Parts: sequence; structure tokens; C-alpha cells
Amino acid sequence: MENEDYLELGGKKFTSRYILGSGKYSEELIDAAVNSAKAEMITVAIRYSEKAAGILKHIPEGVTILPNTSGCVTVEEAVNTAHIAREMGCGNFIKLEIIPDRKYLLPNNEATLQATKILADEGFTVLPYMYPDLYFAKAMRDAGAAAIMPLGSLIGSNKGLETKKFIQLIIDEIDLPVIVDAGIGVPSQAAEAMEMGAAAVMANTGVATANDIVLMAKAFKLGIEAGRAAYLAGPGRVLEKGATPSSPKRDDESK
Repeated sequence: MENEDYLELGGKKFTSRYILGSGKYSEELIDAAVNSAKAEMITVAIRYSEKAAGILKHIPEGVTILPNTSGCVTVEEAVNTAHIAREMGCGNFIKLEIIPDRKYLLPNNEATLQATKILADEGFTVLPYMYPDLYFAKAMRDAGAAAIMPLGSLIGSNKGLETKKFIQLIIDEIDLPVIVDAGIGVPSQAAEAMEMGAAAVMANTGVATANDIVLMAKAFKLGIEAGRAAYLAGPGRVLEKGATPSSPKRDDESK
């Protein structure tokens, strides 16, 4: 039977819910993501042209390229980078990042909102990376974003879902795919994001810095799939107090 549980973005359907961020690029990382994690989408930082060319050359046919605006600090830079990506033949997908803060690498939500509006009006499929703020998420949706990409924790930190409660608000209130990005370090954290109702997870450092990249890529695939299945199944109830037997009492025990 055909798998009908897919992620739809920009008119494309994806069966994988793992997206590789290729900031820590290596051929081994891309091979592991595609062959072991079964990633169907890989980001490419267009502003770093030499590095981008190497990544683009190594991405196999059939994998969707998600150009990003990494390195951009203003609206104008991000918009221009999106135009360059389109001219390079990368299509209309764009992961929008505007990060003027070089210490903590936190995105500028206001500038990201402005760029989202501009690029969506120009026909781009815009995936804005943002600090998880419900009001900005709603504004980005209204500006034409195709998905919302809130950070789980600081980029490259591998600390997991430090912003979990705020991401949950966005998942609950925004009728768009929510893709958790940044800080996801191990498969259990990815599974937790998916159990919350996230549509997908983007991870780079957690795989790229593992001792065994291939095995970790496979583990991420399994974690994301398990979390998605648990979300679809619907978790069981939680008792606030006490305990209850997992099996019914026998007749002789009830007397």
C-alpha cells in the first residue's frame, strides 16, 4: 500500500521527515543522510559559493535542494541571495535565515518577516527560520510562509528542545507544517519533536559530529519515524497521582 503519510511543501510530497542541514558539509555526511537516513531534502548555503558548488555537485538526483540564506544579516541580503539561488537553477524553495547576531546566532524575527513577505509575493516557497514566538509565526503565515522553522536550541549546541513549550504553542495554533530546526543533537530529541506534532526535523551537527556518522544518520531516521508514529497513534493518558494495574484483577484478587 502506498504511504499516504507525507509532508507536502511547495507542491512536492516527501515521505521522509528528516531534512539535512549541510553546514558541516562532507561527502560522507551527505551519503549517510541520503542512504541511511533517507533524507529527501538537503540545505545549501548559497552565499558560500565555493562550498555550495561542492555540495550541489554531490547531491544525488531526486533529492530536493533547499537553498538557504545563511550568512545574511539584512533583508536586502537575504532577498538577493534567494534571487541568486533561483538563477542558479535551485528552484523556488528558500530557507530564510537572517542572523545579525554573531555570538548566539539568533535569527532576527522582524527582518525575517519582512523578507518572507517579499519572497512569497515573488513566488518563492519560503521556509523562515525563527525564534519561536507565536505572534511572529502567525505573521509569517499571513505573509505567505509555506512552513515555520522554529529553533529548538542554539545552532550547533545539540541541547535539544530548550524552547519546547513555545514550539508547542506554534504547532497548536498555526495551520502550517512546523519544522524544528537547530539544536537537535540525538534521535530521542528528534522523536520528542515529532511526538509533539512537528511535521519534520532538520539536523546537521548531531549527525556530522557523531563518532559513527552512518549509524547516527540511520538512528535519526528511526527516531523521527518512531516519533511520527507515536503522534499519529495518540499517546495514552497520564495519571497525575497514584498508579493503576496494567492488567485487570483476577476474580480471586477482587474478593
